Amino acid sequence: MGVGVALMVAALIGIYMVSQFFRNSIGVIGPDLAREFDLKATDLSALSSIFFLSFAAAQIPLGIAIDRWGPRAAILTTAAIMLAGAALFAFAPGFRELVLARLLIGIGCSSFYMGALAIYAREFPPARFGAMTGMQLGAGTLGTLLATAPLAAASAAWGWRGAFLGVAAISAAMTLLVFLFVRESPAARAARAAGGESFREAIAGVWRATRVEGFWTVFLMQLVTYSPFAAVLGLWGAPWLDQVYGIDAAQRGNLLFALALAQVAGLFFWGAVDRPFRSYKTPAIVAGLGAAGLLLLAALVRLPTWALLPFLAIYGFVNASAPLTTAHGKALFPRELTARGLTLMNIATIGGVSLQQMLTGLVVESFGYQTTAAGRVYPAEAYQAVFAAMAVEMLIGLAFYFRIANRHPLRPAGTHP
Repeated sequence: MGVGVALMVAALIGIYMVSQFFRNSIGVIGPDLAREFDLKATDLSALSSIFFLSFAAAQIPLGIAIDRWGPRAAILTTAAIMLAGAALFAFAPGFRELVLARLLIGIGCSSFYMGALAIYAREFPPARFGAMTGMQLGAGTLGTLLATAPLAAASAAWGWRGAFLGVAAISAAMTLLVFLFVRESPAARAARAAGGESFREAIAGVWRATRVEGFWTVFLMQLVTYSPFAAVLGLWGAPWLDQVYGIDAAQRGNLLFALALAQVAGLFFWGAVDRPFRSYKTPAIVAGLGAAGLLLLAALVRLPTWALLPFLAIYGFVNASAPLTTAHGKALFPRELTARGLTLMNIATIGGVSLQQMLTGLVVESFGYQTTAAGRVYPAEAYQAVFAAMAVEMLIGLAFYFRIANRHPLRPAGTHP
């Protein structure tokens, strides 16, 4: 990998770290927001999920834009929207402004992952796509780590508003790096120019992508794989640790940091393991069964306090198979539909988080709450019900995924097991 390519990959990872931070930041500061704005569980879930809802809604136009104007233009355009949303969030006077800010941030971050994958698909050999996806996710998820203990510490020192202003400044710096170092190769620009699709043909290409064999099976798997992890880290982990175990903010941040760090390690591991197996499907099933089993454990048993750290660390590691299912999805599409196919898959990934957070918000709220000096407190059974619902969802997705053809660039055509 030459210096220019390395700088480009570093810039793409850097801007993706910003997206990962924003998507998970409500998990740590949620109790602070709930106290300041008197928010219910459904309010918090709506505030968190609106990011994912707007992110998912942007994917189809984003896929068309990437195919027509290129990933660099898409990333820089949406980054400007993200910066406006970050500033609004830091100065928001009320809940409505917080929601609007999260909506803008979701649209703004919508291209940072798909734009990078479109570049990797065009600039690197197909057999390396899974590893590049794992590296993008793994290194980019360092932004998730910043949304745990570091965000808790920054919020304690400067308040959550001051912390978000600092993140807005960092986001501007990452946008500048993309402007300076991300370029398409002449071959990629020529291939895109040669496509010459009209807008109607571009829309028709989206429909064609949904008709590809195996699309809906991988779509369902994407829907249920990442969303449980995001719900634990980005929304319910902190209230669960607070209200069930009485763990203070600093220690909650440390436990969620361990969860996120373990997922970083898992993303690198699962992103590279497809090559020795010559399969995306087999290791994805192993990881999915492990994650579903741990969710069932938390649903059926109240874990002792000493077990929380190993539980969260192991769960983070096994619930990191997104590079495998993303690469499996990419392998389904012809080259001219790559960006649109990947953005459709990302609708499932991110849209699944939005649906998950709204659904689990209703689950928690259905158990009722007690009003205390610290705010609304929900019973332990509410959080156990959340874990149970997410485990069942994952098992349903895996049941369908067992039946899909085992496609991989290193596997001879026609082999399925």
